[in-house]
Amino acid sequence: MSGVEKHILQINHLSKAFGSNVVLKDIDFIVDKGDVISIIGASGSGKSTLLRCINLLETPNSGEILFHGVNMLGRGVSASRYRARVGMVFQSFNLFSNMTVLQNCMVGQIRVLGRSRPDAKAHAMEYLEKVGMAPYVNAKPRQISGGQKQRVAIARAMAMDPEVLLFDEPTSALDPEMVGEVLAVMKNLAESGMTMLVVTHEMSFARDVSTRVVYMCDGVILEQGPPAELFTNPRQPRTQEFLRRVLERQL
Repeated sequence: MSGVEKHILQINHLSKAFGSNVVLKDIDFIVDKGDVISIIGASGSGKSTLLRCINLLETPNSGEILFHGVNMLGRGVSASRYRARVGMVFQSFNLFSNMTVLQNCMVGQIRVLGRSRPDAKAHAMEYLEKVGMAPYVNAKPRQISGGQKQRVAIARAMAMDPEVLLFDEPTSALDPEMVGEVLAVMKNLAESGMTMLVVTHEMSFARDVSTRVVYMCDGVILEQGPPAELFTNPRQPRTQEFLRRVLERQL
C-alpha cells in the first residue's frame, strides 16, 4: 500500500476564496481510519468552509481532495456517491420537513445507494435505535425538539454506511439542555471507531473525545496535535489566547 492510499482522506494545498475574500489558504490535512478530529477556532477562521469543501458543497479554487488516493475534484466523480461515503451532519439539521423521521433516514439509501425499501427501512431503524429515536419514526421534524432532530440527522448519515462523518457545529443551533444528548451520541460513535471530523465550539468534547485537535486561524491551520498536548501546552501565542478566552467561558 502506498503512502497516499493508507489515508482515507488527504487534503493537499487546498485554497478557497469568495471573490476577493480568501477563506482557506494552502491547507494540508490528513484523515486516517478511526481519527476523531476536532477543528476549533474563532468564527470566520475557515472551519466550516473547510468541511464544506471536503464534502464538495463548495468547490475549492485550487488543491486536491484525495479519497483513498483518488482526487475527488477530478472529472467524472459522482459527488452524491462520494457524499454517501463521506457524510455530513449540519448545524441546521437539514431534514426534509414533509417526510417522517423514518422516511428521512430511508430516502438517501434508496435514491443514492439503490437499496430496496425493506432493506433501507431495516437499516434506518438500526441507527434510529442507536440514537434513541426509534419511538419517533412516524413524527415529522416539526413535532420533535432540536436535539431530537440532530439525532435523526446523525442516524440518517450513519444509515448510508459512511467511512467518514463530518459534523459542522452540530450543537450550535441547540438549546443548552439539548447539547448533552447530541454530544453523547457523538461520543458513542467515536468509541465505536467511527472516523469523524467535528467543527465545534464544545471544548470539553474536543479535549475528552478527540484523537487530534486542529486550531484554525485566518484560513490556515496554525497548530494541531493530541488534545492533552494542545490544551495544556499550546505552542502558538494565538492558540494560547484563543483557548484562554474560550476555556474561561466554558470550563
